[in-house]
Amino acid sequence: MPKINSVLLIDDNASTNFLHSRILRNSKLVDSIHSVTSAQEGLAYLTTAKNDAYPRPNLIFLDINMPGMNGWEFLDAYRDLPVTQRGEIVIVMLTTSLNPDDFNRAKNIEEINDFQPKPLTVEAIELLVEKHFEKSSV
Repeated sequence: MPKINSVLLIDDNASTNFLHSRILRNSKLVDSIHSVTSAQEGLAYLTTAKNDAYPRPNLIFLDINMPGMNGWEFLDAYRDLPVTQRGEIVIVMLTTSLNPDDFNRAKNIEEINDFQPKPLTVEAIELLVEKHFEKSSV
């Protein structure tokens, strides 16, 4: 199974980010994890070059319900980023929402590759890696 170089966690709950970081590390499928507690911080991370390169994580886990800018609004802003800051990033919406409207809305947004309930599990991560990264080296 391939390893993922870099993951970005965007969730307003720091405890959730901590838990998901731990689960990602335990999966042994991820080399680098960066977490932020707002959609605005996520955009700032993606648009800030270090050593003349943008971070371009391979995978973004995005919470839907966040104060300020929610996950849907993040996607609107993300869509407007230059390709050098977006690249071929896999975006997975994470939610505790049981609202079928959220799932249906996510299905109709091109940038969203998957929709997962919280909390993440090692098994869910393994399935995501198989589904989205098996054919490429990340």
